[in-house]
Amino acid sequence: MRTVLWPIVRRALRQPRSIAVVDDQRTWRYVDLLGGALHVAKYIKAASDNPHVGVLLPTGGAFPMTMLATWMLGRTLVPINYLLSASERQYITEHAGLDLVVTAGPMLDFLGDEPQGVTLMKLDELSFKGIPPLRLPAVASADDLAAILYTSGTSGKPKGVMLTHENLRSNIEASAEHIELTRADCFLGVLPQFHSFGLTALTILPLSVGSKTVYTARFIPKQIIDLFRKHKPDIFMGIPQMYSALLTAKDAGPDDFKSLRLAVSGGGPLPMATFDQFRERFDVAIHEGYGLTETSPVVSMNQLNQHRVGSVGRLLPGCSACVIDDHGKKLPAGEEGEIALAGPNIMKGYYKQPELTAEVIRDDGYFITGDWGKLDEDGYLFITGRKKEMLIIGGENVFPREIEEVLDRHETVAASAVIGREDPVRGELPIAYVEMVEGATFDEAALRAFCRQHLAGFKVPREILLIDKLPRNPTGKILRRELIAMTEGSTNE
Repeated sequence: MRTVLWPIVRRALRQPRSIAVVDDQRTWRYVDLLGGALHVAKYIKAASDNPHVGVLLPTGGAFPMTMLATWMLGRTLVPINYLLSASERQYITEHAGLDLVVTAGPMLDFLGDEPQGVTLMKLDELSFKGIPPLRLPAVASADDLAAILYTSGTSGKPKGVMLTHENLRSNIEASAEHIELTRADCFLGVLPQFHSFGLTALTILPLSVGSKTVYTARFIPKQIIDLFRKHKPDIFMGIPQMYSALLTAKDAGPDDFKSLRLAVSGGGPLPMATFDQFRERFDVAIHEGYGLTETSPVVSMNQLNQHRVGSVGRLLPGCSACVIDDHGKKLPAGEEGEIALAGPNIMKGYYKQPELTAEVIRDDGYFITGDWGKLDEDGYLFITGRKKEMLIIGGENVFPREIEEVLDRHETVAASAVIGREDPVRGELPIAYVEMVEGATFDEAALRAFCRQHLAGFKVPREILLIDKLPRNPTGKILRRELIAMTEGSTNE
């Protein structure tokens, strides 16, 4: 059966006593995960016959144990983002039609609330003693739903991305081939497992290969450095903000990262300033990749011996990409346009939203990403920005990222975000918000002068505004709509 479950089960049977997971609480061997999953499957089956199983758990070994139990029963995993507000979590619970959520008492204590209208199965209150009832995994086809992942997004309500067993299985196999993974590799996992990046790349992928993964539920730079020193991981995957935060660890040095053969950044654009500082200070080149929840998620990644700085690498085996204009016509290499993707990793669609699905998946199977970029002659993919974020200044197309890259290079700037403000003469004007490095003094004139050294005049922000913290969603993406609302509010006053 070509399901995402079988490679993990085979690994567990072949190497039962190998370490699969080390988390904040305990060490899990492969036999522990499989045995625990059989216990949890028994409890889920007794509690509900709903095809969807909600999971509200911190990052660690309990999540993959519950994931395996869900798939053994032939059901669909619905991870719930614990970083969302209570109302957003409740929306997911109701939209997915859940009547059972697998969780833990400490998780609910941390949140201070719990989902309503569902049965809560708390793992810490279950008995795992004795030999669990053995069962053959339920028969599932490649096209059956494995998971519904709700995107936190930057606008509107979360969308339920339907991923099949074939979507996930094909993506982990292609990822393993692309970066030449082996069971000897040790992963350090700090991404939440409700997120597509954390679920696929840092949970399903290492389990399928037979690797060990070290998890921690909270990202604290000093603690992450301590885990590097203790476990000496070969592979680290994080979002750009995590790499920026690691630069603040005062006692960290190159020796702490000597074991690392692959540092991967995804989930958003990696500032060149962060790339340069990380390589200079720690002698580590960050390999940027690209993907979306709708693509299971990995589409492309820079490889160890084929790394083009500024790109998100070449496409994974089986993935296809093209760049199209506003009329859907394919553009030649080197020309910028909207990125469209195809392959076995493309989602089945948005749950209960067929109209929205039809808007983004063309008749030829290509998924329209909403991202703007280009493919070069060698097949490297470059991301310029989000199409809907593009500014039109005096008839010229300008992406916020280009301006932000310059601001982020200034020694006083920790992070920046650029939005557009309507202007009757030039169409739009760029307005920048900046977070300052701790202890630095905000000097708008100096920042504008710095921008003039590196940008065309029309791209220099008309205003640069100081902000304590840029608004971000739970996965670190900047909420530009909140900045736009702040700008409009200040304009109207």
